Amino acid sequence: MSKLLNVSASPHVRSKETTQSIMADVCIAMLPATAFGVFHFGFHALLVLIVTVAACVLSEYVFQKIMKLPLTVSDMSAVVTGMILALNMPANIPLWIPALGGVFAIIVVKQLYGGIGQNFMNPALAGRCFLLISFAGKMSDFAMDSWSGATPLAQLKAGEAMDAADLMGMFIGKIPGTIGEVSVVALLVGGIYLAAKKVISLRIPVTYILTVAVFAFIFGKQDMNYVLAHICGGGLVFGAFFMATDYVTSPITPKGQIVFGVLLGILTGLFRIFGGSAEGVSYAIIISNLLVPLIERFTLPAAFGKEGKKS
Repeated sequence: MSKLLNVSASPHVRSKETTQSIMADVCIAMLPATAFGVFHFGFHALLVLIVTVAACVLSEYVFQKIMKLPLTVSDMSAVVTGMILALNMPANIPLWIPALGGVFAIIVVKQLYGGIGQNFMNPALAGRCFLLISFAGKMSDFAMDSWSGATPLAQLKAGEAMDAADLMGMFIGKIPGTIGEVSVVALLVGGIYLAAKKVISLRIPVTYILTVAVFAFIFGKQDMNYVLAHICGGGLVFGAFFMATDYVTSPITPKGQIVFGVLLGILTGLFRIFGGSAEGVSYAIIISNLLVPLIERFTLPAAFGKEGKKS
């Protein structure tokens, strides 16, 4: 009897991966950048992380309890949203600001649209953009007791040159910035982990970063230090590996992912080089999120035997 063929409803091929396991992998991948950020900026950075994650988890739990919806806190998606939002915060920010951003991200951007899988843009980035608009001064204040001065992107915007020592400091993380974006090496460790676990494809991150590099070379300066500073500075590497690759708000088609990465790079380059702000990753990603349905419409492959080209 054990050799009999079991006939059941589809799907017939199942994966052991669950939402919880994927979200856990994303959390693990962010630990190097998180640990470096706390080491670099101090205890208050850890408090920002704890408060933001707690605000996201509690917002999801309370909303679902009040609305009598199934509880989904255990899938860890709210934890991921909280970590991404916290790592996009200045280390010295008052704790109530990222907490407010967490509530906005979970309730307004995620739960009001039906919960995980239904949000039209990345909740963490939407929360960050909400805070950037509402509290621009606090969100752009990177001065600390031990770290002060302009960020590398602000220096580029002001026309200052970057040398090899500056680039090494940016790669390691000895610069001012948000908690999770400063160390490129820590972010690359996390990105490699996600790629090795097959949680993400490298199409979007690689296309995104290369497009920014080409854009900066063509429309900025024909100088490799300048181009590398744009890659290592700001939230480009963080955004490319951890935010642009969000399953819900990025294309599922291979061609669509390439188009998405190019669009992200062009928008980021436009914001950085021609815009009023030195950064542009967050706005580039949420704008591109809105265009994902259009991208997928034109890059979705035709089903076999359907809609073939007429001779």
